[in-house]
Amino acid sequence: MKVKFTLTMDDVVVNEQHLDNIVLDWEEEVDQEQVMELSQKWITSRNFLTSRMIGLDHVGESSLTIEPVD
Repeated sequence: MKVKFTLTMDDVVVNEQHLDNIVLDWEEEVDQEQVMELSQKWITSRNFLTSRMIGLDHVGESSLTIEPVD
């Protein structure tokens, strides 16, 4: 299935530069199991973003939205 991911991050520090807000969105073909796995990692890992994004030092608030694409 094709889904749209929207990642919103507030109060962000990237390479020692402060940014108020960053929004990334992309579409990807995934199956239901992959969506569930990603959702679970997002919920259970406190450093999910900073451990995966080079230069990202701090995120105040973040949200990940996953929606099916028609």
